[in-house]
Amino acid sequence: MPELPEVETVRRGLQPVMEGAKIVKAEARRADLRFPFQPDFVARLQGQVVTGLGRRAKYLMADLASGDVLLMHLGMSGSFRVIKPDDEKSPGEFHYPRGKDSTHDHVLFRMSSGADIVFNDPRRFGYMKVIARNALEDEPLLRGLGPEPLGNEFDAAMLAQSCAGKKTSLKAALLDQRVVAGLGNIYVCEALHRSHLSPRRTAATLATRKGESTDHAKRLVGAIHAVLNDAIKAGGSSLRDHRQTSGELGYFQHSFKVYDREGETCKTPGCGGIVKRFTQNGRSTFWCPKCQK
Repeated sequence: MPELPEVETVRRGLQPVMEGAKIVKAEARRADLRFPFQPDFVARLQGQVVTGLGRRAKYLMADLASGDVLLMHLGMSGSFRVIKPDDEKSPGEFHYPRGKDSTHDHVLFRMSSGADIVFNDPRRFGYMKVIARNALEDEPLLRGLGPEPLGNEFDAAMLAQSCAGKKTSLKAALLDQRVVAGLGNIYVCEALHRSHLSPRRTAATLATRKGESTDHAKRLVGAIHAVLNDAIKAGGSSLRDHRQTSGELGYFQHSFKVYDREGETCKTPGCGGIVKRFTQNGRSTFWCPKCQK
């Protein structure tokens, strides 16, 4: 499942051709993806100008001049492909064909910018929904989401407050979208390693008895910021399905310190430990028992 850096990378790829442009034509080529399309899905999009393209957690959100918002989720295998009139003349020096099987091209947006934006999703776990902007707070898909990890609100004090009294593991707490939105298995493993905190540590240890943030919380927030920013700069992580809108691979997977490195030497300078893997809450957890306490 794409995590925050992958979704943010896609947003930045779509922004130049989508933001400020009109949806000249919208086309849903099947009745559903993960959920059925709304009966008026196409009608509410066609002819609308995209006034802004944002992200909330793992969702893309296109603001429309009508006051509606197009909510988009990539699911497990969803990807956007941007097709420009001159693509065949200048494919780029690092181009990978992506979603060329038209069988899985389920949604098309023809933009006044001259670009066609195609949503391709072989497994059909992605979804799209048009929501009135003034109804977003009541939208079940968004309601209850925690703070953005790269937002100004998210700091050690906020994380400590959310984890105070929690008896669950620290990793489970970070994967809880009510605690912090957008984090997934890969970047939680990487952030815990950078902050030298064990995924088995109790979440409550991020707060003192008075509910104030500990040094652990401060280190962890700094590590979350760093790993997400590094991943976004690298275009995300391409493990199975993720590609950028240009077709290029993300390459942050080459910078993993622990994720998918079971049996290899820990990259922390002077550590010398061996990366281990165990199953935690149904997910594979990668960590170094020697330097993560």
